[in-house]
Amino acid sequence: MSNDVVIYHNPSCGTSRNTLALLREKGVEPRVVEYLKTGWTRPQLDALVAKMGVPAREILRERGTKAEEMGLTKAGVADDIILDAMTRDPALVNRPIVDTPKGAALCRPMDVVLSLI
Repeated sequence: MSNDVVIYHNPSCGTSRNTLALLREKGVEPRVVEYLKTGWTRPQLDALVAKMGVPAREILRERGTKAEEMGLTKAGVADDIILDAMTRDPALVNRPIVDTPKGAALCRPMDVVLSLI
């Protein structure tokens, strides 16, 4: 099962590190994707939000990013605009996101990951 589990991870983020540690504590060794290094493709983000069943706004990171100055936090901004911005600036995606055969979710708080394994 471990090969089927992916964590989109930022090693500088405490919640991301703790979620990764929790997975490992539960015997799951996920594939770790440091998305700030690898970036995102639009099809990848489209598939992820579809699997999560949430609008793009739900995974938009506002704190410590340029989301507000880019106008992404305003009401009514279309998912397409948010997703395109995320492909240009990977830091706009909140973390950690865990993708498993049971589903995908933004694991904030980290205990959310338990429902995915």
